[in-house]
Amino acid sequence: MIFRARAPLRISFAGGGTDVPPFPEREGGQVLNATINRYTYGTLRPRRDDQVHIESLDVGQSAHYAIRESPIFDGKLDLAKAAVRRVADANSRGFELFLQSSVPPGSGLGLSSTLIVAVIGVLKEFRSLDLTDYELADLAYRIEREDLGIMGGLQDQYAATFGGFSFLECDGERVLVNPLRIKPEVVLELEHNLLLCYTGGRRASHNIIEDQMSRFQRREQDTVEGLREQKRLAVEMKSALLRKELSAFGELLDAAWQAKRRMSPQITTDRIEELYDEARRAGTIGGKVTGAGGGGYLLLYCRERSKHKVADAVTRAGGAVMDFSFTNDGLVTWRVDGDAL
Repeated sequence: MIFRARAPLRISFAGGGTDVPPFPEREGGQVLNATINRYTYGTLRPRRDDQVHIESLDVGQSAHYAIRESPIFDGKLDLAKAAVRRVADANSRGFELFLQSSVPPGSGLGLSSTLIVAVIGVLKEFRSLDLTDYELADLAYRIEREDLGIMGGLQDQYAATFGGFSFLECDGERVLVNPLRIKPEVVLELEHNLLLCYTGGRRASHNIIEDQMSRFQRREQDTVEGLREQKRLAVEMKSALLRKELSAFGELLDAAWQAKRRMSPQITTDRIEELYDEARRAGTIGGKVTGAGGGGYLLLYCRERSKHKVADAVTRAGGAVMDFSFTNDGLVTWRVDGDAL
């Protein structure tokens, strides 16, 4: 038997950063995001011995060790190793784990957290574990943030697990996922007018987040006000989606970007500013980077009949446009008969 899992990546519209400790404990975080048809995949094939073989088809790395051994965290596939250590049964037989993703690392689409969700998902299917969506997302968060000590928020783990358009509320240890019932015509119009542009740069998101949160703890005015504005805009953008006010939604994307830029000087770069300026001149109402910043993807909301002009402008400026659509699916797992393949 072969076991598989697929978890979607996400776009964050507003509220990113308010889900990163210590902000949720002190002021409560609110994030608006949605999952897209770009995924991380996990495939598990049981072995007859006690060996664990992990291979990433994207980065060309592999790891091999006995399932009873504690893996060495050496910067190679540490996310997958940590998830295996938490979820696999040390007394069971070994397995081969193959991982693949639709986007490059540092994309700003929540890849790292989504990978952990996919690994937990395929191990859950392999072991027939009874985990709720909340339990699985919380476990993914703790593996990444506590076991590995990687600084960041919690929206990515919950988005990848639950899927769809979500409004997340987080207050210390409490996380509430509010699925949004966005009308199909609104989703289609968003897909028609939104554009994802890869800036060509990868960034170490934990460094940006660390700078952002240290500024918050020092109560630097720009950072504090930027985070509070992110939280307020998440509520406004949710309302705009539910009311079908999409031009206002596009304008709020720009407001979210302006607020985000205040949170840390590392969030934007000359490259990002150049691409965003080109997009605005070509007919973009508003847009923002989709993750912590410093690189990754720009999300752009285009005026009527200007999407192709924006795409041409950012392509000429060196960006790379990626088609996408929204998906309501979160983590899915399944199994297939290996002999039938």
